[in-house]
Amino acid sequence: MSFFKHTLYSIVLILGSICITPANSSPIVIKFSHVVTPDTPKGKGAEYFKKLVEERTKGNVKVQIYPNSQLYKDKEELEALQLGAVEMLAPSLSKFSPMGFTAFELFDLPYLFSNYNDLHKVTNGKIGQQLLTSLSTKGIKGLGYWDNGFKVMSANKPLVALKDFRGKKMRIQSSRILDAQMRTLGVSPQVMAFSEVYQGLQTGVVDGTEQTPSQIYTQKFFEVQKFITLTNHGYLGYAVVVNKKFWDGLTPQIRSVLEAAMKESTDYVNKIAEQDNQESLAKIKASGRTQLLALTPENQSSLKAALTSIYPEQEKRIGKDVLDAVRKELATN
Repeated sequence: MSFFKHTLYSIVLILGSICITPANSSPIVIKFSHVVTPDTPKGKGAEYFKKLVEERTKGNVKVQIYPNSQLYKDKEELEALQLGAVEMLAPSLSKFSPMGFTAFELFDLPYLFSNYNDLHKVTNGKIGQQLLTSLSTKGIKGLGYWDNGFKVMSANKPLVALKDFRGKKMRIQSSRILDAQMRTLGVSPQVMAFSEVYQGLQTGVVDGTEQTPSQIYTQKFFEVQKFITLTNHGYLGYAVVVNKKFWDGLTPQIRSVLEAAMKESTDYVNKIAEQDNQESLAKIKASGRTQLLALTPENQSSLKAALTSIYPEQEKRIGKDVLDAVRKELATN
């Protein structure tokens, strides 16, 4: 291609990305619903995505964000997406299992990922993309994975040795694996909507919960929990998804802008998630309301052995082929 033709082609591409919709047409509206506060990694990611999209489309695409379960609780939002009541969500990965996508439950397995690098081998690799693609059979388009972080345990009594967990009522997300995880500790797992957890902890309906530090801080769970044990036993993350019919109805130019903005937003969220969790722990400690407990190597080893004992049974739900592929991916440098 000659220099002139190459330059002309570049100009056409740029103009195409700017002139996404006719000047007099109404803007395209994307309602983005989620269940957490704006100052969490997910909340910040949604705002960053909104900023990028609206700037790059010159306002021809508007992103309306509804945080803190303003529109739907976490059990309701995927159905709302499928019905077209909202265009975009970022539900936790465990929410896809009740729809038949049990392979997503691999992310709920305790102690599967040692760190963010291992995690991103899966979410950024072939396995993660295959999982997102599978959602299309239910009218959902997967766009990316956003980190929240690694979970800790909280309660009003110290949870250090295995015996400390027995008889406790702990809130969990709806997940067969998280249910099995708690039961192997002698805990009574209680499924509860995220928006109801603070009240549940405050009134004693549940004794404690597992959650990331950033969620414990921003949702003020630490105000009604005396102890946090730094178990880092499991991962909590999200899949950013969009209604497939809505997505397919967009022009290629708009989809290109949205995809680029989503990639940048994903990089942004996954960069700040670890830092947000560390800062949240520091703020919780500084509050003086909650004591942070570290596990001894012996207690950490005992907890890991107990929780990973659920793997053989749960492998049947997730799929041995899927877990074998994950293990192979994690073994690579």
